[in-house]
Amino acid sequence: MKAFHAIIKGEVQGVGFRMSAVIRAERLGLKGWVRNNEDGDVEVWAEGEPEALEQFYSWLQVGPAAARVDQVLKTDEVPRGNYTRFSVAF
Repeated sequence: MKAFHAIIKGEVQGVGFRMSAVIRAERLGLKGWVRNNEDGDVEVWAEGEPEALEQFYSWLQVGPAAARVDQVLKTDEVPRGNYTRFSVAF
Protein backbone atom coordinates (compact mmCIF):
# COMPACT_ATOMS: atom_id res chain seq x y z
CA MET A 1 0.00 0.00 0.00
CA LYS A 2 1.13 3.55 -0.83
CA ALA A 3 -0.23 7.06 -0.37
CA PHE A 4 -0.03 10.55 -1.79
CA HIS A 5 -1.11 14.06 -0.90
CA ALA A 6 -2.06 16.42 -3.73
CA ILE A 7 -3.09 20.02 -4.24
CA ILE A 8 -5.08 20.63 -7.42
CA LYS A 9 -4.98 24.17 -8.81
CA GLY A 10 -7.17 25.76 -11.44
CA GLU A 11 -10.93 26.09 -11.82
CA VAL A 12 -11.65 23.19 -9.50
CA GLN A 13 -14.29 24.43 -7.05
CA GLY A 14 -17.99 24.63 -7.90
CA VAL A 15 -17.59 22.15 -10.76
CA GLY A 16 -18.33 18.83 -9.03
CA PHE A 17 -14.68 18.01 -8.47
CA ARG A 18 -15.03 16.61 -4.95
CA MET A 19 -17.93 14.28 -5.67
CA SER A 20 -16.35 13.13 -8.93
CA ALA A 21 -13.13 12.41 -7.03
CA VAL A 22 -15.02 10.36 -4.44
CA ILE A 23 -16.71 8.30 -7.14
CA ARG A 24 -13.44 7.73 -9.02
CA ALA A 25 -11.48 6.87 -5.86
CA GLU A 26 -14.13 4.44 -4.63
CA ARG A 27 -14.18 2.67 -8.01
CA LEU A 28 -10.43 2.26 -7.69
CA GLY A 29 -10.67 0.95 -4.12
CA LEU A 30 -8.83 3.91 -2.61
CA LYS A 31 -9.25 5.37 0.86
CA GLY A 32 -8.72 8.93 2.05
CA TRP A 33 -10.38 12.29 1.48
CA VAL A 34 -10.89 15.30 -0.75
CA ARG A 35 -11.72 18.86 0.32
CA ASN A 36 -11.96 22.42 -0.91
CA ASN A 37 -9.39 24.85 0.46
CA GLU A 38 -10.16 28.50 1.16
CA ASP A 39 -7.67 29.59 -1.52
CA GLY A 40 -9.70 27.92 -4.30
CA ASP A 41 -7.59 24.77 -4.56
CA VAL A 42 -8.77 21.21 -3.97
CA GLU A 43 -6.74 19.01 -1.63
CA VAL A 44 -6.57 15.19 -1.71
CA TRP A 45 -5.14 12.45 0.51
CA ALA A 46 -5.31 9.02 -1.14
CA GLU A 47 -4.13 5.57 -0.02
CA GLY A 48 -4.25 2.25 -1.83
CA GLU A 49 -2.56 -0.02 -4.30
CA PRO A 50 0.13 1.66 -6.43
CA GLU A 51 -1.60 1.03 -9.77
CA ALA A 52 -4.91 2.43 -8.50
CA LEU A 53 -3.12 5.50 -7.11
CA GLU A 54 -1.47 6.11 -10.48
CA GLN A 55 -4.85 5.90 -12.24
CA PHE A 56 -6.36 8.31 -9.73
CA TYR A 57 -3.43 10.73 -10.10
CA SER A 58 -3.89 10.67 -13.88
CA TRP A 59 -7.58 11.48 -13.42
CA LEU A 60 -6.76 14.36 -11.02
CA GLN A 61 -4.72 16.00 -13.79
CA VAL A 62 -7.92 16.32 -15.83
CA GLY A 63 -10.79 16.19 -13.30
CA PRO A 64 -14.47 16.26 -14.23
CA ALA A 65 -15.64 17.79 -17.52
CA ALA A 66 -16.48 21.21 -16.02
CA ALA A 67 -13.09 21.61 -14.31
CA ARG A 68 -9.94 23.26 -15.60
CA VAL A 69 -6.88 21.76 -13.92
CA ASP A 70 -3.81 23.96 -14.24
CA GLN A 71 -1.45 22.11 -11.91
CA VAL A 72 -1.33 19.12 -9.54
CA LEU A 73 1.27 19.28 -6.79
CA LYS A 74 1.78 15.69 -5.60
CA THR A 75 3.83 14.41 -2.69
CA ASP A 76 4.31 10.70 -2.02
CA GLU A 77 3.50 9.88 1.59
CA VAL A 78 3.49 7.00 4.05
CA PRO A 79 0.01 5.45 4.34
CA ARG A 80 -1.73 6.19 7.63
CA GLY A 81 -4.05 3.21 7.39
CA ASN A 82 -6.78 4.84 9.45
CA TYR A 83 -9.32 5.50 6.69
CA THR A 84 -12.21 3.13 5.99
CA ARG A 85 -13.33 4.76 2.73
CA PHE A 86 -12.83 7.78 0.50
CA SER A 87 -14.95 10.77 1.44
CA VAL A 88 -15.40 14.54 1.32
CA ALA A 89 -13.66 16.20 4.26
CA PHE A 90 -14.73 19.58 5.64
